Amino acid sequence: MRKLLAAALAAAFVCACAQAPVDRALCNGKTVNGLQTLIKFEEPAGFPGLTVRKVGFVNSTARPVSIDAIETSRISLDAPEVWSFQPTSSGERKDWVLPVDNGFYQRNYLGMNDSDYGGGIPMVCIWTPEKNLSVGVAEASLKLVSMPVKRKGNHTEACIREDFANAKVLQPGDTLYSLEQFILEGPKGDFFEPLRTFTRYMWEAHDYIPPQSPEEAFEPVWCAWGYERTFTVDEVIGTLPKVVELGFKWVDVDDGYQWCEGDWEANDRIGADGMRRMTDAIHAAGLKAKLWWAPMAADPESKCATEHPEMLLVKEDGNHEDISWWDSWYLSPVNPYTWEYTEKLVDMFLKEWNFDGFKLDGQHLNLSAPDYNPASGLSFPEEACERHPEFFRTIYQRAQADKPGSIVQVCPCGCSVNFFYLPYINQAVASDPTSSAQIRMKRKAYAAIAPGLAYYADHVELSDGGLDFPSQVGVGGVIGTKFTWPKANPDATENGGSLLTEEKEALLRKWVPIYSEKMLSKGNYLNLYDYGFDKPEAHVIEKDGAMYYAFYAPEWNGEPIELRGLDPARSYIVTEYAADQPRAYAVEGSDPFIRPTFKGSYLIEVK
Repeated sequence: MRKLLAAALAAAFVCACAQAPVDRALCNGKTVNGLQTLIKFEEPAGFPGLTVRKVGFVNSTARPVSIDAIETSRISLDAPEVWSFQPTSSGERKDWVLPVDNGFYQRNYLGMNDSDYGGGIPMVCIWTPEKNLSVGVAEASLKLVSMPVKRKGNHTEACIREDFANAKVLQPGDTLYSLEQFILEGPKGDFFEPLRTFTRYMWEAHDYIPPQSPEEAFEPVWCAWGYERTFTVDEVIGTLPKVVELGFKWVDVDDGYQWCEGDWEANDRIGADGMRRMTDAIHAAGLKAKLWWAPMAADPESKCATEHPEMLLVKEDGNHEDISWWDSWYLSPVNPYTWEYTEKLVDMFLKEWNFDGFKLDGQHLNLSAPDYNPASGLSFPEEACERHPEFFRTIYQRAQADKPGSIVQVCPCGCSVNFFYLPYINQAVASDPTSSAQIRMKRKAYAAIAPGLAYYADHVELSDGGLDFPSQVGVGGVIGTKFTWPKANPDATENGGSLLTEEKEALLRKWVPIYSEKMLSKGNYLNLYDYGFDKPEAHVIEKDGAMYYAFYAPEWNGEPIELRGLDPARSYIVTEYAADQPRAYAVEGSDPFIRPTFKGSYLIEVK
């Protein structure tokens, strides 16, 4: 640990300029180009390998020094193959876990990377089979910094970079301190243990309460989005018998009931009594109802935006910030008028319309730009970014007051979740995954961050081939679908109208009972395999005295796979619980190897 710390101290980088010319100084505790580094650090008890630190730069010259950026807490690995965890957000919707190839560079800026994409988890991790290093920010709120990861040849490095829009001028004797940050030398393996250690430290250091889900959050979900934006009340009600027959417990009423974003009353197509007619029918069928909602968004032509400009976020140039997906504007997330307006909507949805929770949707929910609207009453514009989670606290607390146990799911549409609003949700989601691999990878990340948080695997139609139920069930995701029945909405365009085909119905009749019987979503996720280096990809869940292994590969032809985590002194029965004709066979804990042949996935129960 001391060797790692020494290397980190030697890597504090400052871009400094004396009046005009730019001097670049690599500071190692000595005075270089007039700047001296100071390091404050601690190694908190109970967090092995974690060093929390701040780096100071002292102007020891007799003249002012101007600083436009600092890079601190650099970590590095020299290896031919490196994997990484880089959980930031942009319109590219990249994987959070990815290999670092030669020439790789990713900025990992925690602020806004596009007009409606920003935020993330304030740490990055790089690892090889032998070594694991992480660096990140340990402040109590999100800060607008970068965590760049780059590679040249076999050398991979990452650090914390703070860029100053207006250069910091240090007078003689002045000191500029970095944000509080950390370096973590983790055990061998992937990002899971470092992410859990970082999360535990943040919960303890800043008195956060880890999110916990009520029992209902783990129940299977049917979503009406298959009918898309022109759905009718009768279409939703008419599908309920099949929803019940197939074993689903939740109905998500999706986009299209409102006049527009911002004006959330029911439109003419739905009718004044349509929303309550739906929830009454859903409850009469023994089901629960969630409502889709894109809070913090208002269309420019909406009454919300035109009659209440005091709620709108204002950028530095005086314009409003765009939400590209819905051609909307941002409401300021920390504006008291926004909060009051939002609380009234929560009351209408949960009390008047009688919904049981929310599906909060939109990449814009993850973060906003700094807010220059005087009506927001901020001390500085970036306060809107730092206090962003208070918007979700407003919704969550009002929802629980209106209807205790109500579900608050946030779907940030391909973004890496903003770590700081996690205390104010009770259901995570795969969030518009672009592949089955993303469904599985995000599940592992959420299992590290919040073991008690339900993880909804989103509509199975978003998985590879639209039918990859093993990627939902095997990793402990809550199963979900958006089928339509008995016919599609004539205006629906996705997945052939998402009509319930004979093939999909047969699969649902197989997988929903498997999910409901095993309930792996409520089990204990065990970190026994390296997501990057172990092949095939593997996930393990412990539940009710059994171990559930899920292996994934395009094709596997009998090469040995070790069942890690077994007791060498015991014998076990392996059951292929997901097979059409389940097979069982014995394995010894002293020789825990199996040699299956499969395509796509192999799910087993080991007792």
